[in-house]
Amino acid sequence: MSSSGESGATEQGLVLLGVLGDPIKHSKSPLMHKIALQAAGIEGDFVPLHVKPDQLEDAMKGIRALHFRGVNVTIPHKVEVMKYLDEIDEGARLIGAVNTIVNDNGRLKGYNTDGIGYVRSLKEETSVELKGAKIAVLGAGGAARGVIHALLEERPESVMILNRTRDKAEQLAQEWTTEAIPVTGYANDEAKNVLATVDVLINTTSVGMSPLSDELPLETSLIPKGIIVSDLIYNPLETRLLRESREQRGCIVHGGLGMFVYQGAVAFEYFTGIAPAVDQMRAAVLRSLS
Repeated sequence: MSSSGESGATEQGLVLLGVLGDPIKHSKSPLMHKIALQAAGIEGDFVPLHVKPDQLEDAMKGIRALHFRGVNVTIPHKVEVMKYLDEIDEGARLIGAVNTIVNDNGRLKGYNTDGIGYVRSLKEETSVELKGAKIAVLGAGGAARGVIHALLEERPESVMILNRTRDKAEQLAQEWTTEAIPVTGYANDEAKNVLATVDVLINTTSVGMSPLSDELPLETSLIPKGIIVSDLIYNPLETRLLRESREQRGCIVHGGLGMFVYQGAVAFEYFTGIAPAVDQMRAAVLRSLS
């Protein structure tokens, strides 16, 4: 982890952190990171920053001018924000999306902690064996890229991407496919054939997120019985996709809370150089959602 964070935490006195997105009101990041700051004995604050797409460049100037130590980046800025950074970590560059920015004396460096956080959580909460697994990913946006990057490190047999537009799925698949692990792209209307043989299904889209929690990213009847179904959404804790997969298809389900907590924990370490109290972070988010 970045040891430079150490200096950011001690020399500045007050450590200013934030999360920027559009919308941002729903984000539980401030709550979780404030608990982590408290537990680590660091004086500081973590604030929500509502930034519209046309304000992104100004927002980055603001991060420098206001001496923010770092910010998390959420929908819809994870890809676009990269053009305003001084440096991009190799993993984030490969993913093509940034969710964490560290400010070292006005120099902004972007990282991506989404995929690492996600895989750690998936393995911990479902005991899945990803090596040799056939995996389907719903969506082809920034979140999908982070997840696919981390999944490929686990050596699955194959990864299939389903998206509303087939072109985008195929484009993403081409970027990631290797001789060892084929990655292929399909349109959502091909889901029936694609899903027939999968072991794990992962929703990386925002379909089903509160307040539109009645929506489904695909028909539950297409999901094979008994597989692992995972959703990156953590609000609600159990999306309609997960509930119906569990109740109607007998699937093992995995929600986005663990990923959210772990990506935050890795980001916190980049910001401060200190490993945070993960259990306290998780408990704080759970309390606020229940």
